[in-house]
Amino acid sequence: MTNTQLDLASIFKTVTSTLAQNQSALNEADTYNHDHGTHMVDIFNTITKAVGSKQGKDAATQLKYAGEQLLKGEHSGSAEMYGKNLLEAASQLKGQQLTADNGMQLVQMLLGAQQPAQQQPAAGGMLGSLLGGLAAGGTSEGLDAGDLLNAGMAFMQARKSGDSNAEALLDAVVAASSAGQSQHRAQSGKLVAFSLLEAFSGLKK
Repeated sequence: MTNTQLDLASIFKTVTSTLAQNQSALNEADTYNHDHGTHMVDIFNTITKAVGSKQGKDAATQLKYAGEQLLKGEHSGSAEMYGKNLLEAASQLKGQQLTADNGMQLVQMLLGAQQPAQQQPAAGGMLGSLLGGLAAGGTSEGLDAGDLLNAGMAFMQARKSGDSNAEALLDAVVAASSAGQSQHRAQSGKLVAFSLLEAFSGLKK
């Protein structure tokens, strides 16, 4: 049921599992410290435990606590980025119920994209426009990161065209976010976005 508040602990646990499966590749992609994958698994373990400890509270309370725990307990640039983004998400979502229908806002804010995601009444037409722009090697006019996320959601629900276009959508989303400022963070950010989008699309069925 899409009007049911999301179980954030279960969703973040899925993200953690995806990151753990890709930990070695993420460490290798980090050409400076070679430990980005390890940090990302630690970060999302901390997030999962934090939101789980506040289960039953509203989403804003869970996200705020997770952000505080990250900033207090983890010491890396990625932890600082996700911690601050979680606090921002908590502020933006205060008083709202977080469901599979509006979960795209969380994806965008977690990655540090600049604009809050907007609900789109007709994702199909927008998706066609976006994919047309990507196929032409450019971007579609008038589409911000929120549009891309909603298009990605529609795409995940009807993944009959294969993963290559979905990955192109996620690349575009991550590139528009603070996670896209370095290659290894972009790589992990795409994994985070993909896991969340897949979880939300499953909940909407």
